[in-house]
Amino acid sequence: MQIKPDTSLLSVEERRQERFVNKSAAVAAKYLRRMEDMSGLPDSMRPFLDVLRDIYINFGDVKRPEGVKTIGTYCVMVPQELTYAFGAVAVKLCSGNFTAFAVGDDITPRDACPLVKAIAGIGDIRKLPLYDNCSLMVVPITCDCKKKLVSMLAEYTKVHILPVPSSRQGDDVKERFLEELYALLPAFEEATGNKLTYDSLTRGVAAVGRAQAQFWRFMKFRREAVSVIRGTHAMAVMNALSYMPIDDWTDALVALNNELDERVASGYKISQRKQPRIMLTGSPVIFPNIKVPMLIDEMGGALIADETCMGDRFMYDPLVVTDPSFDGIMRAMANRYIRPCSCPTFVDVSTRIYRLKQMVKDNNVEGVIYHVLRGCMVYDFEYNIVERELAKDGIPVIRVESDYNEEDIEQLRIRTEAFIELLKFSRPAKEKK
Repeated sequence: MQIKPDTSLLSVEERRQERFVNKSAAVAAKYLRRMEDMSGLPDSMRPFLDVLRDIYINFGDVKRPEGVKTIGTYCVMVPQELTYAFGAVAVKLCSGNFTAFAVGDDITPRDACPLVKAIAGIGDIRKLPLYDNCSLMVVPITCDCKKKLVSMLAEYTKVHILPVPSSRQGDDVKERFLEELYALLPAFEEATGNKLTYDSLTRGVAAVGRAQAQFWRFMKFRREAVSVIRGTHAMAVMNALSYMPIDDWTDALVALNNELDERVASGYKISQRKQPRIMLTGSPVIFPNIKVPMLIDEMGGALIADETCMGDRFMYDPLVVTDPSFDGIMRAMANRYIRPCSCPTFVDVSTRIYRLKQMVKDNNVEGVIYHVLRGCMVYDFEYNIVERELAKDGIPVIRVESDYNEEDIEQLRIRTEAFIELLKFSRPAKEKK
């Protein structure tokens, strides 16, 4: 017979941590269960879902060899190639934790975005090994909230600030960011105990390049005329990259791509009906706050592409090396993480608009859902521009605002369903044209 611990002997802080663990695990388990219950789940999805379960329900850490360090990042602007070149594992720490958001709500400004509140709550509760075991956290300064977040994180871990230029124009921009990447190397060396060499740098580039090659293969399946994988499941694959060593993620993606190949060859379809093809853009969708993709699937839409920093943008742009010297590779890295990036933190929005229009064309997108986390000013500010520019190509856009709670689900459901019905209704007119 299992003997329950006497909670009366626990301190106030221990009871608080216990409540946090129980509530967090319950919410994550619910959304993971809904994801697993969706029809069309590929057998090869298991490694990705197991990772989300280990991190969010079992409160585990990244599985890695003995002695290998983890480097935590809070943005896609931190080169994964460098982390793996130093023999460490890159983990992305931006959180979609509902319970941590509630904790952070008490210690951050009212208008801070849910993502920042969740990060602050995790730091305050100190109960997630994924965060506590990081040897270093790198915080790119992409918004004011992240800038202020640094002081909170620095209370319990080593933090390195990575300044990000606000503009992409001019040759000096790449040079400035290159200097910041070189300044990052001593922090990585101290955190890992390893030195960066030319061979280790090329190995890091090769590991990320192999993952990107499989990612591109995966994107091909998402844009099939008839979907062979649900958008929610695809988002889970991309989320899992945040918590898996890159070689493990790539190996799992190879198996998934092979299974999707078999689906295409056999004529397998997620749905017998032609579903409206939808692209998701805006604020990141981070498990377990995966409400929006799940509603698109449940309401009869096909989420065939996303332009978010936890989705396609994470792995989209390959590193192009024209000069194979050490400095040449570093320069290519600085260029790859600045020039093509479509993050709205940059003043110039032309690259973002071009990227969105390119994705609409490449994926035969019929409508765009623009997701805004409440308080995320950089994305919210650009909504009108995106709506206006895509309207020129006849692509309807809807703005949906969400928070890290479940009180807005029904409102989101109604708006998502209405948008999908609008896309279905407008098809005959477009086909007649």
